[in-house]
Amino acid sequence: MSRFILITPNTEFERLVRQAVAGMHGALHVFQADYLPEGPADILRQLQGEPPEVLILGPGLPVEDSLKLASVVDLQYPEISVVLAATATPETVLQAMRAGVRDFLDPGAAPDTIRVMLERASLAAAGRRRGLAPQASEHADHGAGRVIAVMSPKGGVGKTTVATNLAVGLGKIAPMGVVIVDLDLQFGDVASGLMLDPEFTITDAVLGAASQDSMVLKTYLTVHPAGIYALCGPRSPIEMDRITATHVSHLLEQLRQEFRYIVVDTAPGLGEHVLATLEQATDAVWICGMDVPSIRGMRTGFQILEELNLVPQQRHIVLNMADRRAGLTLKDVEATVGAPVDVVLPRSKNLPFSTNKGIPVLQDGSRDPAAKGLRQLVERFKPEWDARPHKQLHRRAVFQ
Repeated sequence: MSRFILITPNTEFERLVRQAVAGMHGALHVFQADYLPEGPADILRQLQGEPPEVLILGPGLPVEDSLKLASVVDLQYPEISVVLAATATPETVLQAMRAGVRDFLDPGAAPDTIRVMLERASLAAAGRRRGLAPQASEHADHGAGRVIAVMSPKGGVGKTTVATNLAVGLGKIAPMGVVIVDLDLQFGDVASGLMLDPEFTITDAVLGAASQDSMVLKTYLTVHPAGIYALCGPRSPIEMDRITATHVSHLLEQLRQEFRYIVVDTAPGLGEHVLATLEQATDAVWICGMDVPSIRGMRTGFQILEELNLVPQQRHIVLNMADRRAGLTLKDVEATVGAPVDVVLPRSKNLPFSTNKGIPVLQDGSRDPAAKGLRQLVERFKPEWDARPHKQLHRRAVFQ
């Protein structure tokens, strides 16, 4: 199926759009023409499978003709979102709104900007299809994605910072194929860590219509400029009591069918929501600080999960805020935990600052020493990583 349709004679804009959709689910079909057909049926009959989600018109097409076609599409195929690539003027914007155009796209926009806008238009299309295919799952043929539980036995060790950077880093591997879920239901910080103001939260997702339909669920997610989705925590800690472990399990099952990577920022400790996450998790990223309580807490956590048979298949141990002046060595940490440390993040002023600013270091391209370790963590989730010899899956970390 062609998820995106582009009609334009402009080869440079076509190149930008192809870069934008590279790695995204679904194909792009391009009609290189400086004119438009009489109606959408003339376009759709040249395609195979289901109708597309987004129709992109221009640049290089007569704006008046584009608006006429958009009006017909809005009437006959409301499940298709129309994006107009043209210079926005007050008069044109008003006409476009009346014609049902979803959004304006600057013909010179960067691929990342185009990608986010197209995904938003796709979300709008999914919302319109709610009543048309209530049990359909547009990504079901992709198989189950990887559920990555980011965990720590205690708070204050940088778990949210690692989770947001991991999600942003994975977004470069699988654009629009990553969602980060804030499961710290009382004091979650994913929204502030990514500088988001979500319209919907996890409470809406598990208690509303989205719980019955994966297609609807995707419209409850928030799109981040880095090319990922986010499902942020409740607006009030009181809402935690309304969300059960069963809700969490069902939510993750839904997301696994829609996304390649699901990064879950869990609450500290091993509460019921964390245990429900581990039942679905394929990977666990354990974060510990350079302090004895954190390290001992991790060892205890491992022991409990082994007794409960809830240890995910893949384990990744991250030592955060590493500092030789802390009085502990890497060998001390590994001896106490009883497992090798996979990634070391040196103590950094920029890392917590980036979280407070709402822009992860892997998003702004910072050369902070901790960024190198975060990129190493992201590497562990690339498809080719599993093909490495078993002895290389837990290479000894370097502590400088």
